[in-house]
Amino acid sequence: MGFGKNRASSSSHVLRIPREDTPLLANTQHLSSSSKTFANVFIAVVGAGVLGLPYSFKKTGWFMGSLMLLSVSFLTYYCMMLLIYSRRKLESHYKVIKISSFGDLGYAVCGSIGRCTVDAMIVLSQAGFCISYLIFIANTLEHLFNYSNPKILGLSPKKVYIWSCFPFQLGLNSIPTLTHLAPLSIFADVVDLGAMGVVIVEDVLIFLKNRPVLEAFGGFSFFFYGLGVSIYAFEGVGMVLPLEAEMKDRDKFGKILGLSMVFITLMYASFGVLGYFAFGEEAKDIITTNLGRGLLSTVVQIGLCINLFLSFPLMMNPVYEVMERRFCEGRYSFWPRWIMVLAVTLVGLMVPNFADFLSLVGSSVCIVLGIVLPALFHLIVFNKELSWHGLAVDAALVLMGAVLAVYGTYASMSETFGVKA
Repeated sequence: MGFGKNRASSSSHVLRIPREDTPLLANTQHLSSSSKTFANVFIAVVGAGVLGLPYSFKKTGWFMGSLMLLSVSFLTYYCMMLLIYSRRKLESHYKVIKISSFGDLGYAVCGSIGRCTVDAMIVLSQAGFCISYLIFIANTLEHLFNYSNPKILGLSPKKVYIWSCFPFQLGLNSIPTLTHLAPLSIFADVVDLGAMGVVIVEDVLIFLKNRPVLEAFGGFSFFFYGLGVSIYAFEGVGMVLPLEAEMKDRDKFGKILGLSMVFITLMYASFGVLGYFAFGEEAKDIITTNLGRGLLSTVVQIGLCINLFLSFPLMMNPVYEVMERRFCEGRYSFWPRWIMVLAVTLVGLMVPNFADFLSLVGSSVCIVLGIVLPALFHLIVFNKELSWHGLAVDAALVLMGAVLAVYGTYASMSETFGVKA
């Protein structure tokens, strides 16, 4: 493991673990109530991935997709609790250490290798989220304003819209502190909830009118595709440790987390099923583009674009903290920020489909971050105390997650970029 009893002895009562701070949860003396923790879990988990669920259900079938969503929800909750148990064990056994983040836990369990692994997964996952934001923005604006004109100055609308975001994102991502950006998260969540409400109501009305042909099972060939989208939609594992740390009654965190996950799962399943029920085989990778170009649907889609545009620097902040800690001695520097914005922009230009990219990110880094690493850390921390059943469960999760990550990544790459065996 990454520490010993004497590692933090000399001048400090707290083990100095180099770590990244979470983007929106600043250090504060005010601890969260159960209701605030419930809301914080909702904010941490719910994101743009929900918009790709109806398209995923079109491929997997509504019953298979719903079952997969429920399974991923339970697995995500279970692995989040593994992180909580591992942190509690280490902090109770080694009284001198304080573990505040996923990266701290990786360092405490596996030393620098654990920290580097978590850092790499955080960089890839957060950057992947922002790439999907650019794809969503570009495809949505193209749908709204360029349906009759496929070119802008000889270029595809997608390229024009993505490059148009670039200079503004350089400015937003150069802001050194999140104090001025934190209110944007409130706006983002209000827009998300409002958009989901509008889409669900529209879906019900359209379904009652059209009644398209539906499939309950889409075939095993789309299993890994649907799995990737589902895992992406529930990706919030990196926030669970700071959320538990700031709760007033930490003994109730498991219950609050479980209730939050149940609520989010029901909301996701309803959104995915109703979106597929409304449009059937016509469901698009971004479900809001199915709503047409009426006033209300246009306002919703533009609101979502603004939401994701402003959320970009918030989601990239953990990436910058890792980059600046490793390459700039923890000091603010604009050049790694600008390089990452450019890299994200270039990748966004190459990805053709929003939901396909969700599946790719979910099938690769999100599985490692959300399933493999929590089970591996728990196995290492509790290896001498677990029964054979507990050891088998942790080992099975690590092995299953690794297999799903490899095969799921290949399947998603094939779907996204047309790679053939």
